[in-house]
Amino acid sequence: MADVIVKKLIESGVHFGHSASRWNPKMAPYIYARKNQLHIIDIRETVRGLLRARKYISQVVEAGSLVLFVGTKRQAGGVIQREALRAGMPFVNERWLGGTLTNFRTIRSRMSRLEELEELRGSEELKSYSKKMQSSLNREYRKMHRNLDGLRSMNRLPECVVVIDPKKEKNSVREARKMGIASIALIDTDCDPDDVDLPIPGNDDGIRSIEMVIGYMADAVMAAKGITDPIAEVMPFQLLTPPAVDIPVADSPVTEDAPAEEEAAAEEPAAEETPAEEAVAAEEPAAEETPAEEAVAAEEPAAEETPAEEAVAAEEPAAEETPVEEAVAAEEPAAEETPAEEEVAAEEPAAEETPAEETGEEKQE
Repeated sequence: MADVIVKKLIESGVHFGHSASRWNPKMAPYIYARKNQLHIIDIRETVRGLLRARKYISQVVEAGSLVLFVGTKRQAGGVIQREALRAGMPFVNERWLGGTLTNFRTIRSRMSRLEELEELRGSEELKSYSKKMQSSLNREYRKMHRNLDGLRSMNRLPECVVVIDPKKEKNSVREARKMGIASIALIDTDCDPDDVDLPIPGNDDGIRSIEMVIGYMADAVMAAKGITDPIAEVMPFQLLTPPAVDIPVADSPVTEDAPAEEEAAAEEPAAEETPAEEAVAAEEPAAEETPAEEAVAAEEPAAEETPAEEAVAAEEPAAEETPVEEAVAAEEPAAEETPAEEEVAAEEPAAEETPAEETGEEKQE
């Protein structure tokens, strides 16, 4: 049994302490060595502390008393809640309210207010209040539920307090000592072992080491009560390893049939076109032409001709002839003959033969 415990402790990293510069000299009997500026905790002392704590917790639970689990660190909050609910014991995992033990009567009186707010939130009476009052009541309920929800089952003072890191939970340790309540604590190399009654030397910053120690204490409570099944089931803490979830076969996608692709194809006309292209296709007649080209095509008869060419074509009969040539053609009958040539042709009988050539031919005859 001891060999199994030692193996689990080493695997969970309980033997890792704080840096050597932050150590408390009173923890020297619980330190095995120093390596890489870190103190290594003696596993034998850890096992000895666990066995003593387990024996004492069994005696307390068999006598019908309560064990209060305290741990407000981020690493310990979820573990404390889960293991305390599993064992059916009160716990504090968010904030230690001053006077939880020394002023227990006042703390119990606030439990009635918490129950009153829960009844109010569950009824229709809350809707009769103004929105501002509803917000104020919800804020008060959230605050009280966060701080007092774990103390619902503590109808009397506990006989023992299990603490994670007594240096951080110094108020709870002081109140327990003042009220004569025994304290069991998981202490690291930077804590004072004289502040607690049963110290368990170990790593108080690692999640796995905290799980190991608190789970061992919860098992001791359940064994003393004769309970095998957990009293309450809670969701695992966010920092812990989430449990494996089996996905139903109906919800999981099948590679061969690909029902997800068939449903997508049934809802969408084509998978090749994106939703943006479909929206553009619905608003525009053709996706190949841009909106600017469509606007130009609606105003102009042909998209091949530019607006300047169309304007010129509307004013001029033919785009091949320039305005100067058209004006000349309108005034002159033919553009091939110049005005001087026409006058000479009117006065002279033929333009092909000159007078000099005619007189030369007559002389030769």
